[in-house]
Amino acid sequence: MEPEVKTYKWLSNYVSFAKYGCVKQGSPGSPSCHCGFTLSPSLKHPNPPWSGGGAGAKSLSFRGWFPSGELTPASGQFSFQQGGWGASLADKLVRKCDVLNRGFSGYNTRWAKIILPRLIQKGNSLDNPVAVTIFFGANDSALKDENPKQHIPLEEYTANLKSMVQYLKSVDIPEDRVILITPPPLCEAAWEKECLVQGCKLNRLNLVVGEYASACLRVAQDCGTDVLDLWSLMQKDSQDFPSYLSDGLHLSPKGNEFVFSHLWPLIEKKVSSLPLLLPYWRDVAEAKPELSLLGDGDH
Repeated sequence: MEPEVKTYKWLSNYVSFAKYGCVKQGSPGSPSCHCGFTLSPSLKHPNPPWSGGGAGAKSLSFRGWFPSGELTPASGQFSFQQGGWGASLADKLVRKCDVLNRGFSGYNTRWAKIILPRLIQKGNSLDNPVAVTIFFGANDSALKDENPKQHIPLEEYTANLKSMVQYLKSVDIPEDRVILITPPPLCEAAWEKECLVQGCKLNRLNLVVGEYASACLRVAQDCGTDVLDLWSLMQKDSQDFPSYLSDGLHLSPKGNEFVFSHLWPLIEKKVSSLPLLLPYWRDVAEAKPELSLLGDGDH
């Protein structure tokens, strides 16, 4: 039997979960957060319904990569909602691999670094991902005086990102499978309204978020990973970047489309060689379908 290949993607700020065709979603109205991990491992069903009897029959496994082996914040957690970038990635990878989203709303890199070994361990059922994304910074960059619980000093944020990349390497997930994602820009006017509704002052500034985005870019360069610079791309050429955000902080439907469109090229090059699981229906042997359906599934 060929070794099964798994993949993960880690994002920063949210977590959703998709496995064996089942998707656990947040409420339809929830914003898309950016904190957490998204995993796209190729999982093997414990009792595969497609595993048939007979000589030469093989168990099938989705062999693939990421979209969601990621550590991310809230934008990750709800990325499997309708129109979410995680859902779009999963759709792209249908019949090639399963996509798991591990995002945690409100989390920062200090907490993510602690839980990462619980999510990915060497030799477990989610090892050897094709890709992992790490998407943090929107919470770490909260202002210390206004939001001390989520705030992480810039130097520690940098060290935490490096630590996570190094941990992944220690469990045989090399740098070329990792994609770091910077926090998106912050629309201060819109987010201040949300803060006032919650009875607090504006607790983030776009200039400060930019400092964390720059630190993320430096970590990617130092560690040799891919990186998606949302903070710069969304503001490039005087774009209307507030339209990418639902409340000034979290991704809107348009923002989810933006993330997917820019993230997919980075992921595509890592998964382009993955085979399609099971043959196209027109190619199934009519007289004896077992010949087509009980092989190794690489078509």
